[in-house]
Amino acid sequence: MQSRYASRVNQLSESITIAISSLARELKAQGKDILSFSAGEPDFDTPRVIKDAAIAAIEQGFTKYTAVAGIPELLEVIAKKLERDNHLKYSTKEILVNSGAKHSLFNVFQALIDSGDEVIIPSPYWVTYPELVTFSGGTNVFIQTTQENHFKITKEQLKKALTSKTKMLVLTTPSNPTGMVYSKEELEGIAEVLKDTNVWVLSDEIYEKLIFDGAFVSPGSINADMLERTITINGLSKSVAMTGWRMGYLASKDQKLCKLINNLQSQSLSNINSITQKASIAALDGRADADIEKMRLAFKERRDFAYDKLNAIRNLNVSKPDGAFYLFVNCSAVSKDSMQFCKDLLEQAQVAVVPGIGFGMDGYFRFSYATDLQSIEKGIQRIADFCNKH
Repeated sequence: MQSRYASRVNQLSESITIAISSLARELKAQGKDILSFSAGEPDFDTPRVIKDAAIAAIEQGFTKYTAVAGIPELLEVIAKKLERDNHLKYSTKEILVNSGAKHSLFNVFQALIDSGDEVIIPSPYWVTYPELVTFSGGTNVFIQTTQENHFKITKEQLKKALTSKTKMLVLTTPSNPTGMVYSKEELEGIAEVLKDTNVWVLSDEIYEKLIFDGAFVSPGSINADMLERTITINGLSKSVAMTGWRMGYLASKDQKLCKLINNLQSQSLSNINSITQKASIAALDGRADADIEKMRLAFKERRDFAYDKLNAIRNLNVSKPDGAFYLFVNCSAVSKDSMQFCKDLLEQAQVAVVPGIGFGMDGYFRFSYATDLQSIEKGIQRIADFCNKH
């Protein structure tokens, strides 16, 4: 019998991070004392200067359709930001504004990946990458990393994974779920392996402003060859607490790719929210920099506190991340089944975290410290009590 639903949609799974966050909210609404560390969402409010820019846009009647790729003044600010902060030189014709970085990713995969194309994804990975590859008809090729190597692929691993069908390598730095950051030397090694290939690099840099140790380096800035093959993706959800505003952007030196994505977006989303575009200018032109730094320092304090407390729990261990706002905690000494561990933790200790299996690595869980220190301390004490009982 013919299916009522398209096979491509039937293959998609619900995001495990969203599912657990939703469950935690439901339980809380039922009156249960749930402490959730599952969401990848800053607990800070959007900075005042950004909200004021949005209010001004509304008062000025900036409420009509805009160009699909974004308003010219926003594209110019993004181009200046990429050159100033990331040493990446793009023209405004090489930049497109999308409805969140997840939408940017969707557009790229749809424009580039065909049936049979292989996409290399380091594991652990953000849950959405393999789902989008599958939806686009591609084949996921996972490179398993280790905690000993700080959850980063080596150039030797990459060389071994490359085949004639490899279309793209996905890099996330800082990483979700591990918070690890690729150094310039590590990126140079990756660039060396990719030289003389036709492999695209998709560089997800959404956490670039949340760096606590070392420096952030954009893969596209390594050399001219990497700039040509790299699609840079970023947004404002994490850096300036604008998750609900839905603003992401992508940049590529391949203007034909940009045109194809523009066509795709014109037939689906059209343009992103006009008010968000005006507000985003204030988020990117330097006016919000003091707010960004204030949030970064708060996240660093939380990271250090949570790292020390979790590592003090018997049978748990975690590597110290360089950025983002996650700790990827090794719980294999308690249970190698991360789904069962997290289910029991929620039911017995009323703490919500995300099982590592959802990120492609069992025996771990992701702990988001994008919440206040008091909740973090209380939650980790519950985790300690739970582990001591098990």
